[in-house]
Formats: sequence, C-alpha cells, structure tokens
Amino acid sequence: MTTERAVLAGGCFWGMQDLIRKLPGIQSTRVGYTGGDVKNATYRNHGTHAEGIEINFDPAVISYRKILEFFFQIHDPTTPMRQGNDHGMSYRSAIYFTSEEQRLEANNTIADVNASKLWPGKVVTEVQPAGDFWQAEPEHQDYLEKHPNGYTCHFPRANWVLPRR
Repeated sequence: MTTERAVLAGGCFWGMQDLIRKLPGIQSTRVGYTGGDVKNATYRNHGTHAEGIEINFDPAVISYRKILEFFFQIHDPTTPMRQGNDHGMSYRSAIYFTSEEQRLEANNTIADVNASKLWPGKVVTEVQPAGDFWQAEPEHQDYLEKHPNGYTCHFPRANWVLPRR
C-alpha cells in the first residue's frame, strides 16, 4: 500500500480532522501547527502558524484532488484569516504541498473553484511548500471524538461541490 501525505489548514483543526478522517482511503490524521515562524509550536505559543491537519492517505483509494474538493466544501476559503467565530492568522486557509504534483493540483483546484462561482467569493487560500508540522497537544487530537458536542465551524456545504470533470 502506498501512502501520501497532505497538509491543510482551514480554520480550527478540530472540525477539519473530524470530517476528513472519515473519508475512505484516509489512513491517519493528526492536528498541529504549520506554516509559521515558531519552533516547537504549542497551543499557547504558535506565533504565525496556522492550525492545520496532517493527512496520510492511500492514493489508490482517494486522490489528492478529492481531498482538496472536500476541504473546499467544509470550510469557507473566501474569508481571509477567519473561519466561523475564529479570527486571526491561526485560522487562515492554506494548502501546504509536499510535491510539485500537489502544488499543481492545488492551483488547478483553486482555479476550478473560482471558475465555478459556487462559492461566495474569490478563494484566498495560500499555496505554500510544506514545512515543519508541530503536533498539537494530546487534548487537541481527536477532540470531537472525545467531545461529540464540542465546538466546530466545519460542515459539508451541499451547494459547494465542483461539477465532475
């Protein structure tokens, strides 16, 4: 079995992890801090990092494109530095690519989202190379499994689905 790694940020990591982990082909997820300036980032000290999710997946079962399409469906990629009630750099929308193929697919997916005009505005999602990923504290891992009624601003939006290509 082949494993590929994806790193995404789309607001509070609790809701993203809870939804993405349920997709077929997802082997593991963990939440943490990425895309910023602090070594050994923590919840209390993560500087300019975004709350992110690291995803290990089987590309024979689910494509990177399908993961990105779902990512764009469960958060609002048109709101800069914000998701739901959460504001600031920690809650920005970002794709951290691990290969040139992922970079190209990220940019193509963003272009398709923008061209579809199904979203409420232009995508502001950053596309950057993956760097350090600092795993969040144990109480943040699998948070919504431990606290089923806990806070989330993530949900699948039925009308934000790209047409099949």
